[in-house]
Amino acid sequence: MTEAPTPFAIGLDGGGSGCRVAICDASGVILGRGEGGPANATTDFDGTIRHLCAALDIACAGAGVAVADLAGMPAHAGLAGVISAEVGDRVARALPLRRVTVTEDSDTMLAGALGPQDGSLAAIGTGSFFARQAGDASRSVGGWGFQLSDQASGAWLGHELMKLALHVSDGLVAESPLMRAVLEELGGPPGLVAFGRRALAHDYAAYAPRIVEAAKAGDSAGLSLMWQGATFLRFALDGLGHRADEPLCLTGGVGVHYARYLDDMVLIPPKGSALDGALALARRVPA
Repeated sequence: MTEAPTPFAIGLDGGGSGCRVAICDASGVILGRGEGGPANATTDFDGTIRHLCAALDIACAGAGVAVADLAGMPAHAGLAGVISAEVGDRVARALPLRRVTVTEDSDTMLAGALGPQDGSLAAIGTGSFFARQAGDASRSVGGWGFQLSDQASGAWLGHELMKLALHVSDGLVAESPLMRAVLEELGGPPGLVAFGRRALAHDYAAYAPRIVEAAKAGDSAGLSLMWQGATFLRFALDGLGHRADEPLCLTGGVGVHYARYLDDMVLIPPKGSALDGALALARRVPA
């Protein structure tokens, strides 16, 4: 009779769209997976714990073990909303895992995208953050939310588009097809102002695909915005100490579209997901 694989490490990944848990053996083979609801430790702490525990239950059922049997296994959770060590410690105390490390999701996304390789990550969707790892050290910048941060992101692009449309209306900037369409759709400056009063990050980000496509078609406004985003991306990478010979991984619905503005950089596809990164970090914990 063949002995069943022994669970070795647990990875947990959580964000605004949901959470995921995986259990692997010593060789990295996945024994069980589970998914649950949103997990942002700042906006909904209780819901985060509830959803992570539900996903852990499902993963344990798939691996054929009880949650209590895994309490002493090394685990790593990368979650949205872990904005301080205090938040991470609170999550760790609430989970039924004694050896869990809790960090922000940028750590697990970086580890998943690059594996053990030195390099940088630009994760750009509705929001954005930038990170770099070299040896055993890693650091990230940005990701503080749309109101004060998230430059180059979909939300940032949409917001800048609205500001540019007002400049066009005021005669400060030349009109482009994209600008003309936006002004017509929203009803000119009064409509833009009304939109700005009620719009959230995802409302602005809804315009990002149009900006990307307009830039590809040579639209002056679209090109200007994409180049501005790429310029900030370079600024963030310089601040992180990114070297010209190091690989850069672009992820997210918007991030991949900056590749054409970064043709002098060494671009690579992501090696894995944030959940892969969480498992990798868990497996690095000494026995």
